[in-house]
Amino acid sequence: MIGTVEELSTSPATRNLVRDQFETIFFSQVNFIKAALPQFRAQHTGHIIILTSIGGHIGTPGMSIYTAATWALEGFCDSLAYEIAPFNIKVTIVQPNKEIQSLTNKIIFAPPLPYYDSEINPAPSIRDMLTNVLNTNPDTAIEPPSFASHHSNASDDGSVPGLVPPGNDEIQYRYPRLPPAALDRLVMETVHALTAIGGHENPPARHIVGFEGSIAVKEKLKTVTEELEDFVEASLAVDIFESELKAEAREGRSAVVTPSAG
Repeated sequence: MIGTVEELSTSPATRNLVRDQFETIFFSQVNFIKAALPQFRAQHTGHIIILTSIGGHIGTPGMSIYTAATWALEGFCDSLAYEIAPFNIKVTIVQPNKEIQSLTNKIIFAPPLPYYDSEINPAPSIRDMLTNVLNTNPDTAIEPPSFASHHSNASDDGSVPGLVPPGNDEIQYRYPRLPPAALDRLVMETVHALTAIGGHENPPARHIVGFEGSIAVKEKLKTVTEELEDFVEASLAVDIFESELKAEAREGRSAVVTPSAG
């Protein structure tokens, strides 16, 4: 689902998209896991593999709700892994690049707002990137909604194949059609990652798919570490007050038990 926080708050239809995103990414997999746990626990073994994306590490402008649902699922799995470890059940989160998830599934575009137009907003626009990919294929290319009435394939009501009919807040539902070779490559990358760790005696908690994803996550973790070091003094400063409170507490107890000089 593509749209900024404001773009996804403009109407009941876009707000419903937010709930749908959590239903698709978070609750669907949570329900599947809950259904499988009794069987795994009874047989005292199992390996749960959850497919997310590197969005579990890196936020992307225009994909805030997708990222939020992904982080929610990963936080759930991190806690779950500790709960079921005594039953010899493993959990692995597999993180493909976001392009793999986006270009092999339906893409939903919330109606754009002018404030976030790429011409005036310097933030990278995932909307533009995915739109350009979709428009390179004649089968999935569409003209901007404002030109729909001039489209040669427009019907009598002015709608165009590939565009949502008027009355649905101009939400677009588009389906990528990659060349077969490109689609096979994206799918096989993920399949290879799954087979490489499936049933492993000591599988990783997270498994990143592909070179680009690995580099991107390493850079993000490096940034987090550098920021921690830059502000470590501020982080540790609270210990000063904690130490003072402990010292005062010790002095108070000492004053109570120390015999009076008189």
